[in-house]
Amino acid sequence: MAQHYFTVTWDQLHRDAKALAWRLMELGPFKGIVAITRGGMIPAAIIARELELRLIDTVSVITYDEENIGEPRVAKMPTMTDDGEGCLIIDDLVDTGTTARIVRGLLPKAHFATLYAKPAGKPLVDSFITEVSQNTWILFPWDTEPQFVAPLGKRRQEGDAER
Repeated sequence: MAQHYFTVTWDQLHRDAKALAWRLMELGPFKGIVAITRGGMIPAAIIARELELRLIDTVSVITYDEENIGEPRVAKMPTMTDDGEGCLIIDDLVDTGTTARIVRGLLPKAHFATLYAKPAGKPLVDSFITEVSQNTWILFPWDTEPQFVAPLGKRRQEGDAER
């Protein structure tokens, strides 16, 4: 299966986080946010501003780096130690659902929201803005930098010349 890439700019991320906040407004009020680090931190800050929430906590679940997938482990527990009722969990993306399952176990009554959702993880979240295919790799603005990319037609010609 071919890998696809979806580039998210800072402007798009802000629009999507604000759209998510708009959806969440009617579900609140929430007492606070638990951001899943690292990807959930920036969306959580935008959503906290829009929902006028001041209490932001974090949970850190390490499942992979850019090259290796390992056994998931919780590196930092949220300080909100109850069942999560009235809390909002924010992440940038739900992919396979590995992180989501762990955080759901920690805060089972919290409302779980992500900007982007892939089919394997989508059933684990309560709210999201955009669904992408399972074979799409999302390039977030904190992971990329602007650079020139040749037009598709030119890349195709160069690829044909290599065959």
